[in-house]
Amino acid sequence: MPIARYARNDNPTPQVGYISGESIHPLAASGGPSTIEDVLQLTADELNAAAESAALNSASWIGLDEVTLLPPIDTQEVWASGVTYLRSRDARMEESTQKDVYDLVYDAERPELFMKATASRVSGTGGTVAVRGDSTWDVPEPELVLAINSRGEIVGYSIGNDVSSRSIEGENPLYLPQAKVYSHCAGLGPWIALTSEIPNPNDLAIQLVIERNGALHFDGETSTNQIHRPFDELVSFLFRHNSFPQGAFLMTGTGIIPPPEFTLEHGDLVRITIDGIGTLQNAVIRLVD
Repeated sequence: MPIARYARNDNPTPQVGYISGESIHPLAASGGPSTIEDVLQLTADELNAAAESAALNSASWIGLDEVTLLPPIDTQEVWASGVTYLRSRDARMEESTQKDVYDLVYDAERPELFMKATASRVSGTGGTVAVRGDSTWDVPEPELVLAINSRGEIVGYSIGNDVSSRSIEGENPLYLPQAKVYSHCAGLGPWIALTSEIPNPNDLAIQLVIERNGALHFDGETSTNQIHRPFDELVSFLFRHNSFPQGAFLMTGTGIIPPPEFTLEHGDLVRITIDGIGTLQNAVIRLVD
């Protein structure tokens, strides 16, 4: 029962609904939430109940061919976790002129957390993600994303693409915000899978496929069982001395690193698939200086 944000083809007003098969069921039609902000005020149990109630209201069913899926975010911030996979630690040490900072944070008590995007910088499935015009080495970062309610409870999971400039961050770790945060810097979607649908989020296969000029250019796989830190620990640090009254999304790090000679190009197609959740697909554009 994934929860999606969508717009009907005959009505541009965003709504939220629960997907079953080839239909979507508006949650508001059964007295449930009407925005993602409303969704992230609910507990996991309340959200499951709202989805089940919508499913029983057969008069509200809409065919998926009658709607456009939107990124499952409206007023929230997207944060990200760094150096949670051993492979990520090694890659960031390879690119950086100051290697020790990544080695130290991998085993430190405090994780690396940073603000990745506001909602306006996020693209849903079928939208575009961007690489910076002043960067020479750019990569997608496929990640499991935690959907967190305003109380700090994980209520669902999504798929994220934390697009990054390795050339900018590698020049100096203090350039991280510029390497990570800019227009169209993140993909999120296609929806939010409820926690009841994902019995073991610590063992999900993640696949990255990149097509260029219609042909396979790169593919790689990992699993969330390679993540070094528990999800609850990441959320605990995110909410420490910080509040998210509209809820929040937290990317949990990447374990798929393309080879050093790879860089994203304008026109590439990036597909990220996570078992039990779905596929996030984005075309790549290059921003013009």
